[in-house]
Amino acid sequence: MRHPILFSAALLGAMSLAACERSGEAQVNRALQDVNVVDETNLNDVMLTVGDPDEAVNYFSRASANDPGRIDLMRGLAKSLVRARDYDRAVAAWTDVTDHEDSGLDDQVDLADALIRTNQWDRAEQVLDAIPPTHETYERYRLEAMVADSNEEWDNADSFYETAAGLTTRPAGVLNNWGFSKLTRGDYSGAEELFLDAIQNDRDLFTAKNNLVMARGAQRNYDLPVIPMTQIERAQLLHTMALTAIKQNDVTIGRGLLREAIDTHPQHFEAAARSLRALEDNVTN
Repeated sequence: MRHPILFSAALLGAMSLAACERSGEAQVNRALQDVNVVDETNLNDVMLTVGDPDEAVNYFSRASANDPGRIDLMRGLAKSLVRARDYDRAVAAWTDVTDHEDSGLDDQVDLADALIRTNQWDRAEQVLDAIPPTHETYERYRLEAMVADSNEEWDNADSFYETAAGLTTRPAGVLNNWGFSKLTRGDYSGAEELFLDAIQNDRDLFTAKNNLVMARGAQRNYDLPVIPMTQIERAQLLHTMALTAIKQNDVTIGRGLLREAIDTHPQHFEAAARSLRALEDNVTN
């Protein structure tokens, strides 16, 4: 008479064990899902920063196709297209992101950036104008400054550049852009100050060094500034200074600067040598 009881007890034990096993499997599956999410997030970050841009485009294209509608993957694709300099497709990708129900104001800023890269200034301005003024970010004001520059609204450009520079701990790039804006307006001394500020914030920013030399040369100041530079950079800056002098008909000074650039460069400086040959041929003719 005990057999049914033993059988029931055994059955209950087996059911309990099965339930525990199923519970354990569920926990393991959840844990694996969490790990996969973490791994995917890390991989996404790698692709967006140090990965090859074209590989990143392929990765996010496949991921978006496999999981359509995921806005993080859509953003990843759009950012990767910008890194790959495929700006037309980047505009389309950012447009898709901004049409998503979970998109935010930063996505609109990124769309405006892509539009500027494709010279769609009017549309970029429309996108920026639609963003509430309370959305105060470095990227937003950097783009606002560029749009104001394109419209030759100099006061607005200066205001936006100043605001952008104050919203980042790495202002060298925007200071360089602001300086170039003043350079194109003919405010050479103002440009010189901004390029110096940019270099103080990033001593490796060669673009600012080159622009600084052009600003000084435009004022017929042909002495290299006292700034950090390598020997190769010194030769390149002398070359830029020489071309600036020649452009202003200070040919003798320009010739001397070209020769100094050739002598300064640790290797053969073909660009400077070519400029010197062209200058001497022109003078001879």
